[in-house]
Amino acid sequence: MATSFLLVAATVGLDAQPTGKTHRIGYLSSLSASGGRPHFEAVRQGLRDLGYVEGRRLVIEARWAEGNYERLPDLARELVALNLDLIVSAGGPPAARALKSTTMAIPIVFVSGSAVATGIVSSLARPGGNLTGLEVFAEELDPKRLELLKETLPRAARVAVLWNPQNLEGRLQRRELEAAAQIQGMRLRFVEAARPDALEPALAVMARERADALLVLADPMFTSEYRRLVELAARTRIPAIYPFRGFAEAGGFMSYGTDLLAVYRDAAAYVDKILTGARPGDLPVQQPTKFELVINLGTARALGVTIPQGLMARADQLIQ
Repeated sequence: MATSFLLVAATVGLDAQPTGKTHRIGYLSSLSASGGRPHFEAVRQGLRDLGYVEGRRLVIEARWAEGNYERLPDLARELVALNLDLIVSAGGPPAARALKSTTMAIPIVFVSGSAVATGIVSSLARPGGNLTGLEVFAEELDPKRLELLKETLPRAARVAVLWNPQNLEGRLQRRELEAAAQIQGMRLRFVEAARPDALEPALAVMARERADALLVLADPMFTSEYRRLVELAARTRIPAIYPFRGFAEAGGFMSYGTDLLAVYRDAAAYVDKILTGARPGDLPVQQPTKFELVINLGTARALGVTIPQGLMARADQLIQ
C-alpha cells in the first residue's frame, strides 16, 4: 500500500487565490519513505520559509516507490486521479518520466539530473509543457569523483562502479566515466544493482575481485538504501566515493555532489510560483551552482588511508 503523508499549510499574501481555496499537491518519490524523508521535509521547510503556515489551505499527498521503479507508473496514475493542482517529482528521472507519460495537464515540479538527455524536458531555458524543476548534475560530476579518488589513492588502478541499469541516467553516467577513466589511467568494473536485494551480492563481487576503490553513481535506489550501502562498503574495506553528503555523514569514506537538501528547499519556490499563476513551461530549469566535498576522517583512519593535506583544505566538511 502506498505511504501517504499530509501537509496542510497556507501562504501569506496569496491575493490571487480565491478566499478559502485549498490547494492539493502530490509528491511522488522514487525513494523509500525513510530514505527520502529528508528531501520531503526540505520541501516542507522551503514552504514554511515562504510564509506557509501548516494547518490551512494546502494538502500534500505523498507516494513512495521504495526504490522499485516498476511501481512508479501506478503511483503516478494514482496521484493524477486525485485531480491535484500540482505534483512534485522527487528522486531523479524515473519519477519525472512516469509523471510526464501520465499527465499533460497537471503542473509538475521535478528534481532530477539529466533532464534534457533523459527526455524530461526539451530545453532547460524554456522547458515548455507542464514540467519544470531543478537539475541535479549526475554524469557531469562523475569524472570529478574519479579524479578525487585518484588524488586520494594514487595507486588505485581498479575501480568498481556501482550502477543501476534500470535508470536511464546511469547509462549516461557510464559513458562519461569510461572516457574519464582513460585520462586517469584507471580500469573500471561496472557492477549492476537494480534492486535493494542486489546490493550485497554486488559488493561481494567487488571484494572478491579486489577493487582498489568504489564509485557509487547517483541513483534514487542507492540513495534510499544509503545507510545499508555504506555499511556493506565498510565490510569490504574498499574506499568509496558517493554522490551526496548523506552517505559520508552515515560513515561513507567521502562524497562529492550537489547539496540535495538545498535543492529540495528551492523546489518550494517553484511550487509557490506555479500556484500563484506562473506557467511551468515558462520557468527555466534551475541548475546548481555549489558542490560540496565531504570527507569522513574516521572512516579514512579505519581504512588506513591518509588524506592529502591539500584535499582536506578544499573539503567543505571534515567528519571526525
